[in-house]
Amino acid sequence: MLPPQARYLPDGAAGGRRLHLQHGPIDLVIGVDADDGLCRTVFEAAIVRFETVLQELVDELPLLRSEAAPAMPRASGSTARRMVAAVRPHAVDRFITPMAAVAGAVADEMLATMMAAATGQVLRRVYVNNGGDIALHLAEDTAFHIRVAREDGTALGVFRLDAGSPSRGVATSGRGGRSLSFGIADSVTVVARDAAAADAAATLIANAVDLQGHPAIVRVPASARVDDSDLGDRLVVLSCGRLNPGDVERALENGLAEAERLIGLDLMEKAALFLQGEGRVAGGNRASSVSTNTPVAFMEHAPHA
Repeated sequence: MLPPQARYLPDGAAGGRRLHLQHGPIDLVIGVDADDGLCRTVFEAAIVRFETVLQELVDELPLLRSEAAPAMPRASGSTARRMVAAVRPHAVDRFITPMAAVAGAVADEMLATMMAAATGQVLRRVYVNNGGDIALHLAEDTAFHIRVAREDGTALGVFRLDAGSPSRGVATSGRGGRSLSFGIADSVTVVARDAAAADAAATLIANAVDLQGHPAIVRVPASARVDDSDLGDRLVVLSCGRLNPGDVERALENGLAEAERLIGLDLMEKAALFLQGEGRVAGGNRASSVSTNTPVAFMEHAPHA
């Protein structure tokens, strides 16, 4: 494996500076809106911190791959502790492991490192995007727009978070992502208090978008797909054929019920669920339908270029 890689990217279309960090499976794009001197300071801190993140996680893999429980052993590393904290609330009645929050937790850890390095100076806006799981800092009068899209690039809508939003994390999960899934969702995008919490919630909702026993869904043991999977021999979805509209409706309603449950427990703020051209939105006390060519109800503004 190559050592950690760092390179600066061209400035973003809306201004600000960008940094790309990559090491093994971790692939980060970090953007900062601040003056040049402060950008250099926080980027240098991020580069230094990134040198050890992956090895710290590898050192604790037995714990991080184990089934979450309300009383888990304390993790040693700060990123691992974020992972455990994100999944612990779900451990009472759901199967989940800390690995369900790994991408979001890495994003949160890098953001926290940069905020500490700023030492009270003004960072207007910071995002850490770890393969679609995003940790955010938003100062007064700033906002962040996240385009939600299918794997084929079809735009599904836009999340807009501003400084007054209670959440600072976004994550997406589903059958087509980097991780294995118990469910058939094309994608589930969640907004929550931080990226690790959003990552865990998106995993559970994507698992819930499902139709147990349906003949169009092919399942295999997770261990047959990934030798050292944290899911062991539990069945994960290998493929899903075309479903009739009623089946799509039932699968999405199953996922919607899980999303509303998590919202009711104050474990996330809102979510957009998609399956075979149809979707649902969960947020607050309302849920609505959405098609793939209609912006989601709470996605109020068009994305920036």
